[in-house]
Amino acid sequence: MTYQEQTSQIRRLVDAHQGSWDGIDPDAVARMRAQNRFRTGLDIARHTAAILRRDMAAYDADPARYTQSLGCWHGFIGQQKIISIKKHFGSTQGRYLYLSGWMIAALRSRFGPLPDQSMHEKTSVPALIEELYTFLRQADARELGMMFRDLDTARAAGNAIEAQRLLHAIDHHETHVVPIIADIDAGFGNAEATYLLARKMIEAGACAIQIENQVSDEKQCGHQDGKVTVPHEDFLAKIRACRYAFLELGVEDGVIVARTDSLGAGLTKQIAYSRAAGDLGDQYNAFLDCEPVTDLSALRGDVVIARDGQLMRPKRLPSNLFQFRAGTGEDRCVLDCITALRNGADLLWIETEKPHIDQIAGMVDRIRAVVPDAKLVYNNSPSFNWTLNFRQQVYDAWAAAGRDVSGYDRARLMSVDYDDTALAQEADERIRTFQRDASARAGIFHHLITLPTYHTAALSTDHLARDYFGEAGMLGYVRGVQRVEIREGIACVRHQAMSGSDIGDDHKEYFAGEAALKAGGAHNTMNQFAA
Repeated sequence: MTYQEQTSQIRRLVDAHQGSWDGIDPDAVARMRAQNRFRTGLDIARHTAAILRRDMAAYDADPARYTQSLGCWHGFIGQQKIISIKKHFGSTQGRYLYLSGWMIAALRSRFGPLPDQSMHEKTSVPALIEELYTFLRQADARELGMMFRDLDTARAAGNAIEAQRLLHAIDHHETHVVPIIADIDAGFGNAEATYLLARKMIEAGACAIQIENQVSDEKQCGHQDGKVTVPHEDFLAKIRACRYAFLELGVEDGVIVARTDSLGAGLTKQIAYSRAAGDLGDQYNAFLDCEPVTDLSALRGDVVIARDGQLMRPKRLPSNLFQFRAGTGEDRCVLDCITALRNGADLLWIETEKPHIDQIAGMVDRIRAVVPDAKLVYNNSPSFNWTLNFRQQVYDAWAAAGRDVSGYDRARLMSVDYDDTALAQEADERIRTFQRDASARAGIFHHLITLPTYHTAALSTDHLARDYFGEAGMLGYVRGVQRVEIREGIACVRHQAMSGSDIGDDHKEYFAGEAALKAGGAHNTMNQFAA
């Protein structure tokens, strides 16, 4: 229904109350409805799930149509990101938000900063989803509010053409509400706990839930050591729990991202249950590092399994964990991914130790031989030293091709001494095209950076502190922040309006008419930024 149709409908409703609603302006109600399009988190989840599904289909048809996101740890950060995307690119198409469990642990826990080990309150996950969407919905209200003010100006000036243009723009307004891929870690417990948390996340607006195959109470950051995985059946129960939550709440297009940490995880807490040779449990157990049992009397509470007709004792560590055979990580990743896709997952996430397209593509080729439309979500992680990794990749490629690399020390390639070299320039070009190239070659549908805004907040704060508390004084803020904001049109330079003061003024006028005491008058210092 268009904005004008909404106004007409509400006018009929006001008229039906025979004068008792004379103080209600139908046009104002229509504006408020437009500014608050999404009533609930489930409305958001259904809307964004449809976007994500369309984008997945578009990628299947053309791998150049990959999608991207940045991790955001606060609603304001997410809001400003989407406002900036609309400003620079005119559309949010293919751009999402990522909700990082790492950043919740480090920044949003009541315990204070924590490592990425699922020790934070799990309720903080849906709370951040709700917060992000609160800020994105406010960005809609702000942008539409500015358009309504421009419409009033055009009408007052008798400019019918401009008024019609604005009406069309209002009716076709692109919302700031975009999909969020939300990290549920390993589910914060068993399958029932996973289901309960997934429900809360979906009710808050999540259309995509990322879950990993680590043991919940042994959870580690994907880029740290000591990761412990679970047998496939345990993980599949949690995937099904997420799907039940989506279906129960009517989000039928909800997306599940199945993450495997097997590439870097050499441990398991339990031996899988196997019913028959070659079944899923048997395949999992086949990767265990075992030694033949030659003396039954030497077993001291040990578990034994049958392998190729022989009793084998899985090697157990003092931690009571079992270890996998070295060099089996990629094979385990491939099996994890195929199994997850065959049992309800929609997208895959392979946590790697470096951003290397050939390594990723090698696994994806094997997965796609079984599931042809397999697609990845890939972590363009700040835990990678991108500069060093890609300079070393170029060094190795040059050396393999017989090019002279004698002028480079492979171990020192991070040094600023190499910044202007041909090798560094080629490495930077590979970094620049990494997302495009990896999407074309390695099946990566979605590229994300898990915690970029953690680093940008630290970097910008460091620069401001250095300048403001140093010789630059107030000029450190003016030159480094405010002058740049003004000249680059950063939305929050008018921070009062960004926080909602203009929206509040509109509402005061709707509610009280000429008696409204509005904040945006001639003496508002924010008017200094209008020039």
